[in-house]
Amino acid sequence: MLRVTYIGHATLLIELGGRRILTDPNFDPALGRFLRRVSSPGIPLADLPVLDAILLTHAHADHLSFDSLDLLPKDVPLFAPPPIARWLAKRGYSHAVPVAPGEHAELAGVKISAASATHKGNRYGVDRWRSAANMYLIDTNKTSCFFAGDTALMPDTTHLVERHLLDKGRNLDLALLPIGHAPWWKPGFRKGHLTSNDALTLFERLQAKYFIPYHWGTFNHVTSTAFDAIDRLRKTLEDHPLHPAVKILEPGTTFELPTSSV
Repeated sequence: MLRVTYIGHATLLIELGGRRILTDPNFDPALGRFLRRVSSPGIPLADLPVLDAILLTHAHADHLSFDSLDLLPKDVPLFAPPPIARWLAKRGYSHAVPVAPGEHAELAGVKISAASATHKGNRYGVDRWRSAANMYLIDTNKTSCFFAGDTALMPDTTHLVERHLLDKGRNLDLALLPIGHAPWWKPGFRKGHLTSNDALTLFERLQAKYFIPYHWGTFNHVTSTAFDAIDRLRKTLEDHPLHPAVKILEPGTTFELPTSSV
């Protein structure tokens, strides 16, 4: 069984192979002083089920919330890029486990493989040694789910799925991909992010059966609202041949992979 619940922004609850994995947990009411949350978490933090692992992709505040980590269990592995895992360990998060690109972690029958994302993920302007960003493939050898974190659309963005699935004659079941929007005067946005059209292109290249967009509907940003990207995606999908395979989840709603797709 593969079930995914959208909690908000890049926080999703993935249930696969009997394991529950939480991604980039952020339940904060705001990002900094000014960027308020516009929708409540789809699952309140206190109502989360028992977790088996937490995945962190990079150190940006919208993906790595210390306040949220402080309220989450410390007895499950907290998988993160090595520079981030070391930083977390020094801050007292002893359950942080480094997973470098090209490496994998085992979670009771579930394999979590990592690859580099094209995204500068350092927390502050001066901490470039913390710029590592991961993408993850979660796989039971029967059912698979790709979580992209934040990344740009590059020729090698698909290589994790190609190496572990496509080259072995398997298809990716579910692609979890971020969508964003930046105005025309911010051309650098696509150097480290996906627009809604980029995400659709990546979905096609990954040859996945289904695509769930995230990174929308949670926080307003300086250059866009929380809904700009999803509004554009919905408009594009009106006459797009892949429309039936794109599953847009409102916060708190769940997608379950059809049995026939497993």
